[in-house]
Amino acid sequence: MNFLDLGLSEKTVRAINESGIVTPTTVQIDVIPAILEGKDVFTIAPGACGKTISYVLPLIDIISRNDGTNILVMTSDAAKSVVISDTFALLNRFHEENGDDANEHEAEVIIGSPDLLLELAEEKRVDFSKINILVVDDINLIKKNKQIANMEKILEMLPAEKQNIVYTNRRSRETKDILDKILKSPQEIKVDKNKECEAKSAPVSNVKNASCDIIDNEAVDLVKKHNTFKGKTPRFLLLLGNIAKNEE
Repeated sequence: MNFLDLGLSEKTVRAINESGIVTPTTVQIDVIPAILEGKDVFTIAPGACGKTISYVLPLIDIISRNDGTNILVMTSDAAKSVVISDTFALLNRFHEENGDDANEHEAEVIIGSPDLLLELAEEKRVDFSKINILVVDDINLIKKNKQIANMEKILEMLPAEKQNIVYTNRRSRETKDILDKILKSPQEIKVDKNKECEAKSAPVSNVKNASCDIIDNEAVDLVKKHNTFKGKTPRFLLLLGNIAKNEE
């Protein structure tokens, strides 16, 4: 099994192969086709099994369709937001702008933790009403960080009709009610604990820890270098309380 077999485009597969990853992990084999098919997905998987790449790769192909798909990735904390934004920038690098009207239906990618997302919404700096795809990176870690209440407030701002992709490191009774609100007849995928170290041998990038006052310059540089997302960072690159502004 290889990444092309999972339905990904040649440009996306080229990016991941050049990043040193050739064989998909168990969670990637199961999740990638389901996301490409537009299904709601609920994945129970341990850490370090390749969960982030399992949704970043198909979302990159969806973004490349230039149909105005808007994506919200809700993370457990700011550090995870940085990892995800860097991964998007690196693996999207072969999808370049084509044609004069390429910006007409440009996607928005919003990445952040519930507390910061809620702050932005309250300040009317972001509009969640046009989100087409919601990714919850790890609902159990969001619960652990005491962010479920903020997450529920954000969910109320999202449209009812959208694709929902939810991950957790373990099933939790405390999150059952909110999962029932998010997911609609999801495809449930469970990865065994013994797959935990599957992805450790082939990291996509070495992401440095970001301090509270520093824009994630690594992601910005990746975007500029490879012309990913039409030469810009995702609409909001959310760090520890900061927003990296798009540079035209």
